[in-house]
Amino acid sequence: MQEFIPETGYEEKIVQVNRVSKKTAGGNKIGFSVLVVVGDKNGRVGVGLGKAPGVRDAISKGANYAKKHMISVPMVETTIPHEVYVKRGAAKVLLKPASKGTGVIAGGAVRAVVEAAGIRDILSKVLGTSNQASNVYATLKALQELVLIQKDKNNFTKTEQKATSERERKPKNSKKAKVPAKRASRSQSDKNKG
Repeated sequence: MQEFIPETGYEEKIVQVNRVSKKTAGGNKIGFSVLVVVGDKNGRVGVGLGKAPGVRDAISKGANYAKKHMISVPMVETTIPHEVYVKRGAAKVLLKPASKGTGVIAGGAVRAVVEAAGIRDILSKVLGTSNQASNVYATLKALQELVLIQKDKNNFTKTEQKATSERERKPKNSKKAKVPAKRASRSQSDKNKG
């Protein structure tokens, strides 16, 4: 099921609709949970899960959440910059860049996210669970881990954003300052013995 909203410019794709039943005192309370993928086909995509008594309300809730939590995907022409493998829970997703004209080689869950982001040439493989919701979230995580390759003096190098942020978080080691103090105390104790 696919729905395009021309006034906002976003494309909505409904990946999964679940009918949920809850036991209550007055009888069963029936509701729906809908997983929606929203993208502008220009490098931005989001995923939302909406829950409501009616399907339409659940879709609109999921779409609103997805629009508020969109991520931007780095792209090189019509494909992704490099290969990425992600494991999220039981879901394992592998995404590979493809040459122009290859098309989207992907299953239902991965295809929904990739097409909504505007990627037109990609190779993918789902290696873990067949649960569509898990695979959608794993694909979104994989797209978040993509890094643009920048050109530096005829050499192509990846910009390592994660490594720098991890280095900044870690406090500086103060072991180096402590080591000479211990050595000095040992040498003084040796002098006192002698």
